[in-house]
Amino acid sequence: MKRWYKYIKPYLSWFILGPVCMLVEVAGEAIMPRLLGIIINSANEGQLTSGKSLGIMALMILIAIIMMAGGVGGAYFASKASVNFAADLRADIYGKIQKFSFENIDKFSTGSLITRLTNDVTQMQNLINMMMRMALRAPGMMIASLIMAVMLKPKLSVVFAVSIPLMLISVGFIIKTGFPRFSKVQTKLDKLNSTVQENVTNVRVVKSFVREDHENEKFREANKDLKDTGRSAAKVMIFMQPVMTLIMNITVVAVVLIGSRLILNTEMLPGDLSSFTMYVTQILMSLVMVTFMLMFTSRALASSKRIKEVLDEDITLTDDDAKEKDKKVDHGEIEFKNVSFRYYKSSEDKVLDSIDLKIPGGSTVGIIGSTGCGKTTLVSMIPRLYDCDEGEVLVDGVNVRDYSLVNLRDGIGMVLQKNTLFSGTIAENLRWGDEEADDEEIKRMAEYAQADKFVSSFKDGYGTMLEQGGTNVSGGQKQRLCIARALLKQPKILILDDSTSAVDTATEAMIRKAFKEELQGSTKIIIAQRISSVMDSDIIIVMNDGKITGMGTHDELLAGNTEYREIYESQTGGKN
Repeated sequence: MKRWYKYIKPYLSWFILGPVCMLVEVAGEAIMPRLLGIIINSANEGQLTSGKSLGIMALMILIAIIMMAGGVGGAYFASKASVNFAADLRADIYGKIQKFSFENIDKFSTGSLITRLTNDVTQMQNLINMMMRMALRAPGMMIASLIMAVMLKPKLSVVFAVSIPLMLISVGFIIKTGFPRFSKVQTKLDKLNSTVQENVTNVRVVKSFVREDHENEKFREANKDLKDTGRSAAKVMIFMQPVMTLIMNITVVAVVLIGSRLILNTEMLPGDLSSFTMYVTQILMSLVMVTFMLMFTSRALASSKRIKEVLDEDITLTDDDAKEKDKKVDHGEIEFKNVSFRYYKSSEDKVLDSIDLKIPGGSTVGIIGSTGCGKTTLVSMIPRLYDCDEGEVLVDGVNVRDYSLVNLRDGIGMVLQKNTLFSGTIAENLRWGDEEADDEEIKRMAEYAQADKFVSSFKDGYGTMLEQGGTNVSGGQKQRLCIARALLKQPKILILDDSTSAVDTATEAMIRKAFKEELQGSTKIIIAQRISSVMDSDIIIVMNDGKITGMGTHDELLAGNTEYREIYESQTGGKN
């Protein structure tokens, strides 16, 4: 409860007023049957006058209006409290996910995080809404009705000694059976969301390989799993309602049979039996409400456990122990000292193995090597997208762990292999590099990235709306927009991870020329498959199997590094 109190505290008045309003309704429900019984008894004894009947009717109407006000007020405050609780909780979960390292994100699937952020929070919202409306109302109605029933006829109240235990046993069995099933429903929903998210994100690949049937089958399986698990959980709810109704009806029949004999023996008045029967119904209905609350609680508990897993997840990459949080990247000098790294800590295979490397500030460095040799992983260590297992990475002579993450990453611009744009205008996407950039600055950087020409050809220019992921522009256009975005950042270190692969060599040459002019004092690291992309670099690094196998200028490597020479000859046919 302590965990959730922080979301209750700001709206505590609503959490109090909601149940209090519902108690007003309970008081009315306890009084109404007694008033009805008085009318029936008076009529049966011939003592009901028009004045008396009108007076009782007026009182009943007044109580009904007060009950309605209480019910509406309770529902209003319950809705406000539950909606705000869910909004604050959802914001905290989202904020926590934003702080996750890649390792943390890998622990949870994307679909699972989406489910926890949406459906699981909704389950808790529904529980709070229902609990505020029923948590006091159900037991309050049961206690009030039980007291009134016992006061009316203690002898007849013995029926509760049988019906209430029977209902409690049924409730216990149903809850015990239903709770594990609701946990499974949420897990199956994770799988379905992951399937949908993966398919929608990669729909162009699916269509290009004509894999719609395969994806439909995957969805059918995930959907069937969810349907079967949901049906299994629903059976518990389906079974509960008839059982509760059966016990309630049997109890009412027993009350009527026994009460009829008491009336015949003049031990009870007809109006009292009518009131008693209504109280029996109220008592048993309150138990049904409690049952529903417990069922909702069991499902919400499964959701709350999943939410707590996210909120309690230890973030594996933080700057809490940073010693120089105020320091910013000034020169862009980079040094790797005996750096090793594994993606899976239990694995003996190293993605990076004993890397020693020093990159002077302001230099242009090319990195080349076979696919999977560790190039991307190497540069990911610089902005601390991952932390090395052994050794240390220094920027301007300071261990990257000693920078604040904000200051470190503010000084580094990255254009990743997978170029990502977001829904919004082109200008809004480019301003990720600099929120304060004016239109002129945006246009200038787009010119450097060779993007201005095609953007200007669009009807709305920089106001052109991009679809999610930038799917309505080509791969080469997307790369150039991402480069322009990075240039707007004016970083001290610029990392281009195979980010010109979709542009022609002439355009790439113009982009490299712009780097020299616009980012003269910045360190530029270019990862590429094309040797023409790196051959003019101050330093070229050759990597293979997680190790540096060569380093030097183009001419030096061509003369002394077999691996580099083989790459060069395979791409150029040996021509200089």
